[in-house]
Amino acid sequence: MFGRRKKRDAAEGAAGEAEQVVDGVDTEADGEAGRLRLEPAPRPDGPWDRSEVREPGEGRVDLGGLFVPGVDGMELRVEVAGDAIVAATVVLRDSAIQLQAFAAPKREGIWGEVREEIAAGITQQGGIIDEVEGPLGWELRAQVPVQLPDGTGGFQVVRFVGVDGPRWFLRGVISGQGAVQPQAAGLLEQIFRDTVVVRGDGPMAPRDPIVLKLPNDAQMVPENVQQEEGSRFAGGMGQLQRGPEITEVR
Repeated sequence: MFGRRKKRDAAEGAAGEAEQVVDGVDTEADGEAGRLRLEPAPRPDGPWDRSEVREPGEGRVDLGGLFVPGVDGMELRVEVAGDAIVAATVVLRDSAIQLQAFAAPKREGIWGEVREEIAAGITQQGGIIDEVEGPLGWELRAQVPVQLPDGTGGFQVVRFVGVDGPRWFLRGVISGQGAVQPQAAGLLEQIFRDTVVVRGDGPMAPRDPIVLKLPNDAQMVPENVQQEEGSRFAGGMGQLQRGPEITEVR
């Protein structure tokens, strides 16, 4: 999604030029290299912007910044950073998908850049990354180093998926059986596609998390219940501090 343009010769490198065109795509000058400014791709199958859905609350859980589809047997957890709720995780049997939305530039998608950052972070930890085009578009399939219950080292397989929308970016992290068995991932992928993002009209810096709220009928999870920290795979989006978690069982 992003590229670098060739160094210009002295005759073409007039000082003060802010933008140029490479293969018909606008680029913004940044020393000797520029970053391609690609608008978000069409989303005919979702995820959706609030303006594209007449009744976002129909069949979905209202988390303020996200409307998350509800399915039978699912458990919904939200994660807190400081005083803000910034991520939601849908647990369905032995699979899960963490959903997190961020502000993005008006005319530029960031998923390509974010993939590079996540891949670099996991590789530095000793993990393995494979970038593939999956059912939700380009994604990262990662083997992330973890410590096993017996104290030995191992790997956890995780899928990072993402979609650029109008002034927002939605990231999903699929773990459990859904990360290794395609037949177990179908419903999680559909939940991602049918999620509605509410960016709001206020000013936000690119990559700021879109803050969520608790659903009205949420129930607290006891503090002694151990749950996986989805934020450990945040990559270049910043590390979240694990806080209180809420669960809703449908």
